[in-house]
Amino acid sequence: MNMTPHTSPIPHTSLLSRGMMAIMLAQFLSALADNALLFAAIALIKAGSAPAWQIPLLQEFFVIAYIILAPFAGPFADTLPKGRVMLIANSMKFLGAAAMIAGLNPLLAYGMVGLGAATYSPAKYGILSELVAVDKLVKANSLMEGSTIVAILLGAVLGGWLADFWLAGALYVIATAYLLAAAINLLIPRLPPSHVLADFSPLAMCRDFLQATRTLMRDRDARFSITGTSVFWGAGSTLRFLLVAWVPAALDIHDLSTPAGFSGAVAIGIALGAIAAARWVDLRTVNRALPAGILIGLAIMAFAYSDTIATAIAWLLLIGFLGGFYAVPLNALLQERGHESVGSGHAIAIQNLFENICMLLMMGFYILLSRQQLPVIPATVAIGGLVFLAIGGLAWSRIRPAR
Repeated sequence: MNMTPHTSPIPHTSLLSRGMMAIMLAQFLSALADNALLFAAIALIKAGSAPAWQIPLLQEFFVIAYIILAPFAGPFADTLPKGRVMLIANSMKFLGAAAMIAGLNPLLAYGMVGLGAATYSPAKYGILSELVAVDKLVKANSLMEGSTIVAILLGAVLGGWLADFWLAGALYVIATAYLLAAAINLLIPRLPPSHVLADFSPLAMCRDFLQATRTLMRDRDARFSITGTSVFWGAGSTLRFLLVAWVPAALDIHDLSTPAGFSGAVAIGIALGAIAAARWVDLRTVNRALPAGILIGLAIMAFAYSDTIATAIAWLLLIGFLGGFYAVPLNALLQERGHESVGSGHAIAIQNLFENICMLLMMGFYILLSRQQLPVIPATVAIGGLVFLAIGGLAWSRIRPAR
C-alpha cells in the first residue's frame, strides 16, 4: 500500500495549549466512562447469576476488537485528522453503553465499547508526536497518563459505588460521559494526516499492516517498547479482575466498591510513577525504567499475601508506581520510532495488537486457573511470577548487547 507521509515540521506546541488541554479532557472523560462501565458490567453479570469465570471473560470480549481491528485502526488514525478519529471512536463507545442500557448481553455490549476503544487508542497517543516536539514527548505522555490515571481512579470508584447502589443510574452517567468526550473532541486542532493511504481495500490495508509490523519489529527500540508494554498491560488487566476475586477471599469483603477502590490505588501509583519518569527518564536513558519493570512481578507476589486493607493499598500503590515509571518512557520511545518510520498511528495500532494478545493470553491463563478452582491467592502469585520472568528476560535481552 502506498502511503504519502506528512513531512511538515512538528510544531513546538506548549504542553498547556488549547489542543493539549482538549485532548486531556476528552481522554479523561472517555477513560472515566471506560472504567466505570467495567464495574457496571460486572454488576450486571452478577445480577444475572452467571458463573464467576464469566467476569474475567469481559476483558476477552473487549480486547478481541483490538486484535480484529489492528490492521485498520492505525491506517484509519493516520489518514484522517486524529481529533476526528477520536470523535468517531467516542461515539462508538456511546453506542455500546446505550446497548447495555437497552438490555444487550453485557459481554456483547462491552465488546462494542472495545470497538470504539480500539479505534480511539492509535489516535489519542499518535496525536502527541504530531502536536509536540520530540524533547517534550515524555512529558506529554506523562500529562496524558496523569489525566488517564485520575480518570481511572474516579471512574473505578464511581462505577463501583453506583453499581452497588444504583446500577441503572451508573449506565446513564457513563453514556453521558462518552457524549461529552465526543463533543470536546471537536476542540482538538485539525492537524494534517500523517500518512495518507492511497488504497483503502482491506487486503491492501492488511498487507500494509504486516509491512509496518515487520519494519517496527526490525527496529531494536520499537521491538523493546512493544514487548515491554505488552507484558505490563497484560499483567495490569489481569490484576484488575484478580482484585474482584481476591478481595472477598482475602479480606472477606463482598461489595464492588472495595476492589474498585483498590484499582484506584494502582491508578494513583501509576500517576506518581509517570511523574517520576518525566523527571528522571528521557528517550536517551530509557533503560533506567527496566529495574522498575522487573520489580512489578515481585510486588504482585507480595501483594497476594496482604491481610489488611492498609497493607493491600500500600502494595498496590507500589505496583502502580513501578508500572508508571516503567511504561511511560517505553510508550514515548515507540511514538518517536513510529513517527520516524511507519506513522505514529500505525505504531500504536501495532502496539495495541501485541498488548491485547498478551492480555488475551494472560486473562485466558487466569480464567483457566479459575475454572480449575485454584484459590485466588496462589493464582495471584502465579501471575506475579509470570510477569517477573517475562520482564526480567526482556531486561536481560536489552542490556546484554550493550555489555
